[in-house]
Amino acid sequence: MPRTRLLAVAPLLLLGVAGAGAATLRAQTDAATTAPAVAAAGEPVDATLTDGRWSPRRLSEFAGTAGTVVFFTAIDCPIAQRYLPRIGELAREFAPPRFRFLVVSAGRGDGLVDAAAQQVEAAPATTFGKDFDGALARALGVERTATAVVLDASRTIVYRGRVDAQYRYAGTMPNPGRADLHEALADIAAGRPVAVAATVVEGCKLDLSAAPAAAAAAAPTFFRDVLPLLQQHCQDCHRDGGEGPFALAKPTDCRAHLEMIGEVVAERRMPPWYGSRAHGDFVNVRGLDDSQRALIAAWLAAGAPDGKAADAPPPRTFPQQEWRIGEPDLVLKVPAPIRLPAEGYVPYRYFVLPYRFEQDTWVEGIEIKPELKNSLHHCNLARVQWGQPFSQDGFVTGQVPGGDAMVLDPGTAVRIPAGSALVLQAHYVTTGAPVVDRLRVGLRFPRTTVDRELRVLIAHDSRFEIPAGAPAYPVQGRRTLKTAARGIGLFVHMHLRGRDMTVTASTPDGGEEKLLVVPNYNFDWQQSYRWGKEGRLFAAGTRIAALAHFDNSTSNPFNPDPTVPVHFGQETVDEMMYAFLFYTQDGERLGLSIDPHTGRVQP
Repeated sequence: MPRTRLLAVAPLLLLGVAGAGAATLRAQTDAATTAPAVAAAGEPVDATLTDGRWSPRRLSEFAGTAGTVVFFTAIDCPIAQRYLPRIGELAREFAPPRFRFLVVSAGRGDGLVDAAAQQVEAAPATTFGKDFDGALARALGVERTATAVVLDASRTIVYRGRVDAQYRYAGTMPNPGRADLHEALADIAAGRPVAVAATVVEGCKLDLSAAPAAAAAAAPTFFRDVLPLLQQHCQDCHRDGGEGPFALAKPTDCRAHLEMIGEVVAERRMPPWYGSRAHGDFVNVRGLDDSQRALIAAWLAAGAPDGKAADAPPPRTFPQQEWRIGEPDLVLKVPAPIRLPAEGYVPYRYFVLPYRFEQDTWVEGIEIKPELKNSLHHCNLARVQWGQPFSQDGFVTGQVPGGDAMVLDPGTAVRIPAGSALVLQAHYVTTGAPVVDRLRVGLRFPRTTVDRELRVLIAHDSRFEIPAGAPAYPVQGRRTLKTAARGIGLFVHMHLRGRDMTVTASTPDGGEEKLLVVPNYNFDWQQSYRWGKEGRLFAAGTRIAALAHFDNSTSNPFNPDPTVPVHFGQETVDEMMYAFLFYTQDGERLGLSIDPHTGRVQP
């Protein structure tokens, strides 16, 4: 039986879109490094790093009015992890605009998403960065994790050392002693010279050497070793007619993109996955394991040899049908052509589909289909009572960047109540030329008995005000499940200032579990998080809570205007905070026989 898909996101290719900032896998064979040397005393420091969205940044972009604090960590370093909450406390005490706090992962094997998740959970008031190639650590003279570096307003290093003396190699001291980092910040804030400018750090030694070259004797080849990985992890999008901008089926397809392939694989940017693997057991998780990344590294280091075509696996085949849900039983069209300008910002547009559902109608497949994929950024579909405007309360499904259609398992269906209409909320973007789009929505009715109704619980808040300049403003939403429920999947939504979101379940007996941590939310790449066929069981009375942080500061390169406070609103320049839980009532047995031609209950 087909696996349930709810706002499923197939990977929209970011090769060449997200920033660099890390050495490519191919560059692992280089013996020398071009990273800057440690800055001389009194000399302003600037260096590269990668932010939580894989964008290349410079340290100077994160400056506070009084200075910048950079704390180095690694996923598997216990000393650094013990200090992260304390860094978060200092970030709140010396909050922007005085100081900007950066938590930088410098562990060679650290994945960006999982490292960012540790920062979000332990020190959410800080900003995350990844030092893929060690350039930032070398520029700041850092050799160990748990090192804090403080730069003043002129980006001159005025303190480098430990947070305090509590967490040591031999264990935990009962008394932390002098709060070295706190005292340094207090000195700067008061306009005094830093009394103690350097302290010894007990942290994990960073590996800043060049990565070893791959062994040429066992070089993988494209046909025998790499192509199977591309088929399994990449070709859902990277194929003729797929979401990706080019195919990855032949050696010539790869040859023009070797450097970028190396970079996005090394940074774990591709295949895409934005949820922390420490929380949630999702069946649609993507990613290469260490051995697979090493194989691609070795192939690139050997010059990307083709090998023998006879070693290739059979090519993958993909459905050639027009609709991903199969042939729809009902197609609803936006009545008039949608005309878009060549350039500029396009406000959200709303379209009522010209069809009134006179009786309850059950649907197991829904697909939003534009003619111009590149023009439609995303589109939401809601069921509303006839004559009412679009509302997220009636949310059914959506089309997001790289998104898939909603296809429910047999026996589960969406109910569209009698007297309802379907309304689209469409976010279009300009493409450099005036174009015309036509939107359609395809519905497929159930062929089997419907026992379960798909429901949506939405934890959200619409009464917030994100202050101007706030780098990590928290917004929370909560909803309670009235009945026992079997969760199908989760989806989170914010706009351009959304930075991270954590979804938690609190049970009536006092238990608590983090269901999902998205530490580096990306408005241009919104994916669903789906549990397996058995779903995720929740007891009646379970509270689903969502905590999001928004970056309305100048450090957010996607921020439309960091000088103004931000409120809830429908436009991209406004903000939203939604966590969607798709579920069915546990034990529900409706036993509905549905007319496959109309979607209505048969007598």
